[in-house]
Amino acid sequence: MGSNILENRGVVILCFIFSSFQLCAGAVHKVGDSSGWTTIGNVDYRQWAAAKTFQLGDIIVFEYNPQFHNVMQVTHAEYKACNASSPIATHTTGNDSITINTHGHHFFVCGVPGHCQAGQKVDINVLRSPSPAPSPSGPLPSPVPGFTLPAPSPSNAASPPFAVNMLFGKFSWLLLLLSDLA
Repeated sequence: MGSNILENRGVVILCFIFSSFQLCAGAVHKVGDSSGWTTIGNVDYRQWAAAKTFQLGDIIVFEYNPQFHNVMQVTHAEYKACNASSPIATHTTGNDSITINTHGHHFFVCGVPGHCQAGQKVDINVLRSPSPAPSPSGPLPSPVPGFTLPAPSPSNAASPPFAVNMLFGKFSWLLLLLSDLA
């Protein structure tokens, strides 16, 4: 019975470790869902993007037939005018994964003549998340005996991203679980 408990705890530990890495990787969004990146089927990419919440670290996947389409990242003016003559970046594999690393709008069009005008363009908007609540003053309680947390940073310093806080919380819990095994 004792080894069974250890095996179950080991599975729990592995689950927390793997779920923590997923937290850092971000969500994966396939543009156009099952339709993909196309002019066929009247996909409304504006409506598709409006139904999503994009965050830093998310991966935007464009799936398409590279014989007929491409993906070009462009400026807002180029997006509005469907002008792909000087793109920021061009993707042509047919299975392009783009990681979003900055807040704000990210504009993509198909550079094949007529495709953008037919609606093959998308605006991926990554909103800034609301500011976290202020840190409590004084030292935080230590979740594991012998393990101390650093003092809170000054209020004018940037706080770590939500994913980092969640990851730290999971590993604190993991350390508690491991201390029970010892």
